Amino acid sequence: MLVKAFTPFPLLRTERLTLRQLMQTDVNAIFALRSDSEINKYLERQPSRTLEDAENFINMITVKITKNESVYWAIVLNDNETFLGTVCLFNFSEKQEKCEIGYELLGNFQGKGFMNEAADKVINYAFQTIKIQTIEAYSHKNNQRSVNLLIKLGFKELPEYDKTNPDFITYSLTKK
Repeated sequence: MLVKAFTPFPLLRTERLTLRQLMQTDVNAIFALRSDSEINKYLERQPSRTLEDAENFINMITVKITKNESVYWAIVLNDNETFLGTVCLFNFSEKQEKCEIGYELLGNFQGKGFMNEAADKVINYAFQTIKIQTIEAYSHKNNQRSVNLLIKLGFKELPEYDKTNPDFITYSLTKK
């Protein structure tokens, strides 16, 4: 049985990062992240066009956390609270004891190991605290940084693919 209880919010820390709850004060950072054409290039979503879009997104995430439907962390630097990106667990299946991981990082922070550090902490939280047995991730076949991250984290490519979008590859990580 999964242990999904995200209130109080699970604050996570690594050597360089704090993974904390998304706040309304993050609206400009969320807008920058969700409106960036390079980040959105591999995602199937409508980009944020206004700060109101970003506010609505934060409100939606807050409701989902309150309902224990998903957990969504803002990734910030320990020393100065600089917002780097986000990482989340969602699409939980009680029956199959699995969930999906998602992540995004502002361009100027990519390639520095931040997402590896954050995602590794979230994966450990999913396995140890929520009692997830399998974590899935979907990556566009051309998003080489995402594919490399998943492989580095121990994910394995699955042979099946999304028939509605064959450009996406399914990866899976099973608790050891």
